[in-house]
Amino acid sequence: MNAMHIDTIDLNLLRLFDAVYRARSVSRAADALGLTQPAASHGLGRLRLLLQDALFTRAPGGVAPTPRAERLAAAVQSALSTLEEALGEPDRFEPAASRKTFRIHMSDIGEGRFLPALMARIGALAPGVRLETLPLALGEIPPALDSGRIDFAFGFLPKVSDTQRILLLKDRYIVLLRKGHPFTRGRRSGPALMASLQKLEYVAVRTHAETLRILQLLNLEDRVRLTTEHFMVLPAIVRATDLAVVMPRNIARGFAEEGGYAIVEPPFPLRDFAVSLHWSKRFEADPANSWLRGVIAELFRET
Repeated sequence: MNAMHIDTIDLNLLRLFDAVYRARSVSRAADALGLTQPAASHGLGRLRLLLQDALFTRAPGGVAPTPRAERLAAAVQSALSTLEEALGEPDRFEPAASRKTFRIHMSDIGEGRFLPALMARIGALAPGVRLETLPLALGEIPPALDSGRIDFAFGFLPKVSDTQRILLLKDRYIVLLRKGHPFTRGRRSGPALMASLQKLEYVAVRTHAETLRILQLLNLEDRVRLTTEHFMVLPAIVRATDLAVVMPRNIARGFAEEGGYAIVEPPFPLRDFAVSLHWSKRFEADPANSWLRGVIAELFRET
Protein backbone atom coordinates (compact mmCIF):
# COMPACT_ATOMS: atom_id res chain seq x y z
CA MET A 1 0.00 0.00 0.00
CA ASN A 2 1.36 3.40 -0.95
CA ALA A 3 1.85 5.93 1.84
CA MET A 4 -0.56 8.88 1.69
CA HIS A 5 0.65 12.46 2.05
CA ILE A 6 -1.17 14.69 4.55
CA ASP A 7 -1.71 17.32 1.83
CA THR A 8 -4.31 15.03 0.25
CA ILE A 9 -6.50 14.93 3.36
CA ASP A 10 -9.37 17.32 4.01
CA LEU A 11 -9.70 18.11 7.73
CA ASN A 12 -13.46 17.70 7.46
CA LEU A 13 -12.96 14.06 6.40
CA LEU A 14 -11.04 13.42 9.62
CA ARG A 15 -13.84 15.02 11.64
CA LEU A 16 -16.30 12.75 9.81
CA PHE A 17 -14.12 9.70 10.49
CA ASP A 18 -13.95 10.58 14.20
CA ALA A 19 -17.71 11.11 14.41
CA VAL A 20 -18.46 7.75 12.71
CA TYR A 21 -15.93 5.97 14.92
CA ARG A 22 -17.47 7.41 18.07
CA ALA A 23 -21.11 6.92 17.02
CA ARG A 24 -20.59 3.56 15.26
CA SER A 25 -23.15 4.84 12.78
CA VAL A 26 -22.95 6.94 9.61
CA SER A 27 -26.43 8.39 10.12
CA ARG A 28 -25.80 9.35 13.75
CA ALA A 29 -22.45 10.88 12.78
CA ALA A 30 -24.17 12.89 10.03
CA ASP A 31 -26.68 14.24 12.58
CA ALA A 32 -23.89 15.19 14.98
CA LEU A 33 -22.04 17.12 12.26
CA GLY A 34 -25.13 18.72 10.73
CA LEU A 35 -24.75 16.80 7.44
CA THR A 36 -27.19 14.86 5.32
CA GLN A 37 -26.62 11.10 5.28
CA PRO A 38 -25.73 11.12 1.54
CA ALA A 39 -23.11 13.82 2.19
CA ALA A 40 -21.66 11.81 5.07
CA SER A 41 -21.62 8.63 2.97
CA HIS A 42 -19.94 10.46 0.10
CA GLY A 43 -17.28 11.89 2.43
CA LEU A 44 -16.62 8.49 3.97
CA GLY A 45 -16.25 7.03 0.47
CA ARG A 46 -13.62 9.67 -0.39
CA LEU A 47 -11.67 8.84 2.74
CA ARG A 48 -11.85 5.11 1.98
CA LEU A 49 -10.35 5.75 -1.45
CA LEU A 50 -7.59 7.94 -0.03
CA LEU A 51 -6.67 5.44 2.67
CA GLN A 52 -7.35 2.37 0.51
CA ASP A 53 -9.24 0.74 3.36
CA ALA A 54 -12.93 0.11 4.04
CA LEU A 55 -12.50 1.75 7.51
CA PHE A 56 -15.99 0.64 8.63
CA THR A 57 -18.04 -2.45 7.86
CA ARG A 58 -21.72 -3.13 8.47
CA ALA A 59 -22.55 -4.40 11.94
CA PRO A 60 -25.75 -4.84 13.99
CA GLY A 61 -27.10 -1.34 14.77
CA GLY A 62 -24.54 0.46 12.61
CA VAL A 63 -20.91 -0.04 11.60
CA ALA A 64 -17.73 -1.51 13.12
CA PRO A 65 -14.19 -0.15 12.56
CA THR A 66 -11.61 -2.13 10.63
CA PRO A 67 -8.17 -2.78 12.18
CA ARG A 68 -6.80 0.14 10.15
CA ALA A 69 -9.52 2.42 11.52
CA GLU A 70 -8.78 1.26 15.07
CA ARG A 71 -5.11 2.19 14.65
CA LEU A 72 -6.00 5.55 13.09
CA ALA A 73 -8.67 6.58 15.61
CA ALA A 74 -6.42 7.54 18.54
CA ALA A 75 -4.15 9.69 16.36
CA VAL A 76 -7.11 11.45 14.73
CA GLN A 77 -8.78 12.13 18.08
CA SER A 78 -5.53 13.50 19.53
CA ALA A 79 -4.92 15.74 16.52
CA LEU A 80 -8.47 17.13 16.53
CA SER A 81 -8.31 17.71 20.28
CA THR A 82 -5.01 19.61 19.92
CA LEU A 83 -6.46 21.79 17.16
CA GLU A 84 -9.62 22.52 19.14
CA GLU A 85 -7.57 23.46 22.20
CA ALA A 86 -5.35 25.79 20.17
CA LEU A 87 -8.24 27.42 18.32
CA GLY A 88 -10.29 27.71 21.50
CA GLU A 89 -7.50 29.41 23.49
CA PRO A 90 -9.07 32.30 25.41
CA ASP A 91 -8.51 35.79 24.03
CA ARG A 92 -7.84 37.14 27.50
CA PHE A 93 -5.16 36.75 30.14
CA GLU A 94 -6.07 35.71 33.68
CA PRO A 95 -3.26 37.21 35.79
CA ALA A 96 -4.44 35.83 39.11
CA ALA A 97 -4.29 32.24 37.77
CA SER A 98 -1.28 32.55 35.45
CA ARG A 99 2.15 31.05 36.03
CA LYS A 100 3.70 32.71 33.00
CA THR A 101 7.34 33.86 32.99
CA PHE A 102 8.07 37.22 31.34
CA ARG A 103 11.62 37.96 30.18
CA ILE A 104 12.80 41.56 30.05
CA HIS A 105 15.92 43.32 28.81
CA MET A 106 16.96 45.75 31.52
CA SER A 107 20.25 47.22 32.68
CA ASP A 108 21.39 46.96 36.28
CA ILE A 109 20.37 50.56 36.89
CA GLY A 110 16.99 49.82 35.32
CA GLU A 111 16.54 46.89 37.66
CA GLY A 112 17.10 49.18 40.64
CA ARG A 113 14.70 51.79 39.28
CA PHE A 114 11.81 49.64 38.05
CA LEU A 115 11.83 46.17 39.60
CA PRO A 116 10.89 46.96 43.22
CA ALA A 117 7.62 48.69 42.31
CA LEU A 118 6.89 46.30 39.43
CA MET A 119 7.36 43.17 41.55
CA ALA A 120 5.19 44.61 44.32
CA ARG A 121 2.38 45.25 41.83
CA ILE A 122 2.72 41.85 40.14
CA GLY A 123 2.74 40.16 43.54
CA ALA A 124 -0.60 41.78 44.31
CA LEU A 125 -2.22 41.13 40.91
CA ALA A 126 -0.59 37.93 39.68
CA PRO A 127 1.23 36.03 42.45
CA GLY A 128 2.11 33.12 40.14
CA VAL A 129 3.72 35.27 37.44
CA ARG A 130 7.52 35.36 37.25
CA LEU A 131 9.98 37.85 35.80
CA GLU A 132 13.49 37.23 34.48
CA THR A 133 15.84 40.02 33.43
CA LEU A 134 18.03 39.26 30.45
CA PRO A 135 20.46 42.06 29.49
CA LEU A 136 21.30 41.93 25.78
CA ALA A 137 23.56 43.80 23.38
CA LEU A 138 21.65 46.55 21.56
CA GLY A 139 21.77 44.72 18.23
CA GLU A 140 20.23 41.62 19.78
CA ILE A 141 17.14 43.35 21.18
CA PRO A 142 14.84 43.63 18.09
CA PRO A 143 15.33 40.01 16.95
CA ALA A 144 14.98 38.79 20.55
CA LEU A 145 11.66 40.64 20.84
CA ASP A 146 10.43 39.30 17.49
CA SER A 147 11.38 35.71 18.33
CA GLY A 148 9.83 35.85 21.81
CA ARG A 149 13.19 35.28 23.50
CA ILE A 150 12.36 38.39 25.52
CA ASP A 151 8.95 40.01 25.96
CA PHE A 152 10.01 43.61 26.65
CA ALA A 153 12.99 45.93 26.70
CA PHE A 154 13.22 48.83 29.17
CA GLY A 155 15.51 51.79 28.88
CA PHE A 156 17.04 54.60 26.88
CA LEU A 157 17.62 52.69 23.64
CA PRO A 158 18.01 55.27 20.86
CA LYS A 159 19.68 52.80 18.51
CA VAL A 160 16.92 50.19 18.85
CA SER A 161 14.47 50.56 15.95
CA ASP A 162 11.61 48.58 14.37
CA THR A 163 9.88 48.01 17.70
CA GLN A 164 6.62 49.10 19.25
CA ARG A 165 7.21 51.46 22.16
CA ILE A 166 5.69 53.82 24.67
CA LEU A 167 7.48 56.66 26.44
CA LEU A 168 7.60 56.06 30.17
CA LEU A 169 9.54 59.01 31.52
CA LYS A 170 12.00 61.76 30.65
CA ASP A 171 15.23 62.11 32.57
CA ARG A 172 18.62 63.80 32.38
CA TYR A 173 22.20 63.04 33.31
CA ILE A 174 23.68 64.80 36.35
CA VAL A 175 26.81 64.55 38.49
CA LEU A 176 26.56 62.71 41.81
CA LEU A 177 29.04 63.58 44.59
CA ARG A 178 29.37 62.76 48.24
CA LYS A 179 27.79 65.18 50.67
CA GLY A 180 30.34 67.75 51.80
CA HIS A 181 32.51 67.31 48.70
CA PRO A 182 34.73 70.42 48.26
CA PHE A 183 33.20 70.96 44.81
CA THR A 184 29.80 71.69 46.35
CA ARG A 185 31.07 74.68 48.37
CA GLY A 186 31.36 76.98 45.37
CA ARG A 187 28.35 78.49 43.63
CA ARG A 188 28.73 78.18 39.90
CA SER A 189 26.39 78.03 36.94
CA GLY A 190 26.48 77.89 33.16
CA PRO A 191 29.95 78.06 31.55
CA ALA A 192 31.71 78.44 34.90
CA LEU A 193 30.12 75.25 36.18
CA MET A 194 31.03 73.39 33.00
CA ALA A 195 34.64 74.58 33.19
CA SER A 196 34.95 73.56 36.82
CA LEU A 197 34.07 69.94 35.92
CA GLN A 198 37.68 69.62 34.77
CA LYS A 199 38.73 69.72 38.42
CA LEU A 200 36.79 66.60 39.34
CA GLU A 201 37.90 62.98 39.04
CA TYR A 202 35.38 60.43 37.83
CA VAL A 203 34.22 56.85 38.03
CA ALA A 204 32.72 55.55 34.76
CA VAL A 205 30.51 52.60 33.87
CA ARG A 206 31.67 50.56 30.90
CA THR A 207 28.22 49.24 29.96
CA HIS A 208 26.48 52.65 29.85
CA ALA A 209 27.65 54.16 26.59
CA GLU A 210 25.85 57.51 26.91
CA THR A 211 27.65 58.50 30.11
CA LEU A 212 30.96 57.59 28.51
CA ARG A 213 29.98 59.64 25.48
CA ILE A 214 29.30 62.69 27.67
CA LEU A 215 32.71 62.37 29.32
CA GLN A 216 34.31 62.13 25.86
CA LEU A 217 32.48 65.23 24.58
CA LEU A 218 33.67 67.18 27.62
CA ASN A 219 37.24 65.94 27.21
CA LEU A 220 37.11 64.37 30.64
CA GLU A 221 38.37 60.92 29.71
CA ASP A 222 41.75 61.64 31.30
CA ARG A 223 39.97 62.49 34.54
CA VAL A 224 38.47 58.97 34.87
CA ARG A 225 40.15 57.18 37.77
CA LEU A 226 37.95 54.09 37.93
CA THR A 227 35.99 52.18 35.30
CA THR A 228 33.52 49.58 36.50
CA GLU A 229 30.94 47.29 34.95
CA HIS A 230 27.81 48.16 36.92
CA PHE A 231 26.06 51.31 38.08
CA MET A 232 24.70 50.00 41.36
CA VAL A 233 28.13 49.83 43.01
CA LEU A 234 28.72 53.54 42.38
CA PRO A 235 26.87 55.11 45.34
CA ALA A 236 29.11 53.29 47.83
CA ILE A 237 32.21 54.38 45.88
CA VAL A 238 31.04 58.00 45.61
CA ARG A 239 30.15 58.16 49.28
CA ALA A 240 33.58 56.87 50.33
CA THR A 241 35.72 58.98 47.97
CA ASP A 242 35.92 62.31 46.15
CA LEU A 243 35.11 60.64 42.84
CA ALA A 244 32.16 61.92 40.80
CA VAL A 245 29.83 59.94 38.56
CA VAL A 246 27.63 60.98 35.65
CA MET A 247 24.29 59.19 36.08
CA PRO A 248 20.52 59.64 35.59
CA ARG A 249 18.93 62.20 37.89
CA ASN A 250 15.96 59.95 38.61
CA ILE A 251 18.26 57.32 40.13
CA ALA A 252 20.51 59.85 41.86
CA ARG A 253 17.54 61.42 43.66
CA GLY A 254 16.77 58.07 45.25
CA PHE A 255 20.30 57.90 46.63
CA ALA A 256 20.22 61.54 47.75
CA GLU A 257 17.04 60.94 49.74
CA GLU A 258 18.92 58.39 51.82
CA GLY A 259 21.46 61.09 52.75
CA GLY A 260 25.16 61.39 52.17
CA TYR A 261 25.03 62.60 48.55
CA ALA A 262 24.89 65.84 46.59
CA ILE A 263 23.60 66.39 43.03
CA VAL A 264 25.08 68.88 40.57
CA GLU A 265 23.24 69.60 37.29
CA PRO A 266 25.62 71.02 34.66
CA PRO A 267 24.19 71.86 31.20
CA PHE A 268 25.76 68.77 29.60
CA PRO A 269 25.53 68.05 25.91
CA LEU A 270 23.18 65.06 25.41
CA ARG A 271 22.02 65.36 29.01
CA ASP A 272 18.31 64.90 28.30
CA PHE A 273 17.02 61.44 27.42
CA ALA A 274 13.85 59.36 27.48
CA VAL A 275 13.16 55.92 28.95
CA SER A 276 10.78 53.79 26.90
CA LEU A 277 9.21 50.34 26.98
CA HIS A 278 9.78 48.35 23.77
CA TRP A 279 8.00 45.24 22.46
CA SER A 280 7.46 43.46 19.14
CA LYS A 281 4.55 44.21 16.83
CA ARG A 282 4.23 40.44 16.46
CA PHE A 283 2.98 40.23 20.05
CA GLU A 284 0.92 43.44 20.01
CA ALA A 285 -2.38 41.58 20.40
CA ASP A 286 -1.14 38.90 22.79
CA PRO A 287 -3.29 39.12 25.95
CA ALA A 288 -0.41 38.48 28.37
CA ASN A 289 1.84 41.00 26.64
CA SER A 290 -0.96 43.57 26.63
CA TRP A 291 -1.67 43.01 30.33
CA LEU A 292 1.92 43.56 31.46
CA ARG A 293 2.27 46.61 29.18
CA GLY A 294 -0.73 48.09 30.94
CA VAL A 295 0.69 47.38 34.40
CA ILE A 296 4.03 48.95 33.47
CA ALA A 297 2.43 52.01 31.88
CA GLU A 298 0.21 52.57 34.92
CA LEU A 299 3.18 52.36 37.26
CA PHE A 300 5.80 54.38 35.44
CA ARG A 301 4.34 56.42 32.60
CA GLU A 302 4.54 60.14 33.28
CA THR A 303 1.42 62.13 32.48
